Amino acid sequence: MKKFLQEFKDFALKGNVMDMAVGVIVGGAFSSIVTALTEDILNPIISCIGGTEIGLVTKLGNTGQVIDWGSFLSSVINFLIMAFVLFTILKAINKLTSLAKKEADEAPKEEPEPSEEVKLLTSIAEELKKMNKK
Repeated sequence: MKKFLQEFKDFALKGNVMDMAVGVIVGGAFSSIVTALTEDILNPIISCIGGTEIGLVTKLGNTGQVIDWGSFLSSVINFLIMAFVLFTILKAINKLTSLAKKEADEAPKEEPEPSEEVKLLTSIAEELKKMNKK
């Protein structure tokens, strides 16, 4: 049981879980912005163009039940906006990641310092060249 609790603690405190939690909170806030955009700006524009109110409701007989087509249409518009925004964000992140990877691959790699044996052999070769020239 102690090992299980330790594994859970390690999982919960990893950076990825914390990043995900922040993402969910920001996503919720962004969702309310998109909903406001749809309901307060796009729906009035659609109703002006189409000549019909986006809050279209169909009554089902004398039962008092209604089908709220306008609410459904607003939800579809919200989904499309959110999907488009997420698509563009992920596309930009993938582009930045590929650029960073490309730069890392193209970066000149420094040659390692030669070992003592190589330095000694190089100095011996230079001395031999000097001796042959005399």
